[in-house]
Amino acid sequence: MDYYIILYFFVGILQDFLVTLNWRYIAKHKIAPAMLLSFLVTITTMLVIYNILSRLDSQRSIIAIVIYASGVAVGTFLAMKFKVGMED
Repeated sequence: MDYYIILYFFVGILQDFLVTLNWRYIAKHKIAPAMLLSFLVTITTMLVIYNILSRLDSQRSIIAIVIYASGVAVGTFLAMKFKVGMED
């Protein structure tokens, strides 16, 4: 079950990488990529929250949430660092 904790970290990175790209696409008025990323982010977020609440006990759920939030922070950093899909 501990591999889920590591998985939450990487999913957090992916999720916030997609969120940051989504905001960039919104700012550039790129509707189709923004819609797709919004959908993917919502699905990812809901699956992780559901999984944390239903699969883990109360002690590991707190740790999983902190690890997931750490992944989200790293995802923001990576998305801000790399200019994926932002050519003008």
